[in-house]
Amino acid sequence: MEYNITIVLVIVTALTSYRAFTDRILKENFLFRPAAMSNSNQWYRFLSHGLIHADFTHLLFNMYVLYVFGDIVELLFGAYFGVVIGKALFVTMYVTALAAASIPSYFQHKDNYSYSALGASGAVSGIMFALIFFSPWQMFYLFFIIPCPAILFGIGYLWYSNYMAKRGMDNVGHDAHFWGAVYGFAFTFITALVIQPILVSSFFEQLYQGILITNWLQ
Repeated sequence: MEYNITIVLVIVTALTSYRAFTDRILKENFLFRPAAMSNSNQWYRFLSHGLIHADFTHLLFNMYVLYVFGDIVELLFGAYFGVVIGKALFVTMYVTALAAASIPSYFQHKDNYSYSALGASGAVSGIMFALIFFSPWQMFYLFFIIPCPAILFGIGYLWYSNYMAKRGMDNVGHDAHFWGAVYGFAFTFITALVIQPILVSSFFEQLYQGILITNWLQ
């Protein structure tokens, strides 16, 4: 029987987040707290923070994006890397993206006892950018209604995340969004380079063809 890993991730994250909404101890133990990690070796927090969310809106948005993009990327991993290996790589990318997206924040805040973070946004960003590798000109939809080529969406997403992270004017982990996205693309690119190098050639060929078509239309 073939399992849908994306559905499993969504269900586990949703159930854990729901429990943490009312269980303060669980939430506190799962939060990403660099100071606690540095002083008490609580390294599991690199992963556990991706299982909890601030509220229903935060949870629903992340899980919706994970479901939509994750299902496609999981199928693509299976198609190009083999079903078993593809699913293993898909899980590996998601889990390691949670940690990779948070590494810069860890070093920035490891002595800040008031800093904490939560949510799967870094890993979800990685999933989105994995799809950009496979299909750079596929249409993404800004605010669910405005069509935008995936590669252009990706560039804008990175610019915005970096800009907002530097401003630090809100309570959103823009740095995790940025580094999660970069990691997801890099993981997929390197995996393809090792297992199916033709996919890397295909990525650049798609970029080139898309640019040619855009210039012709102008």
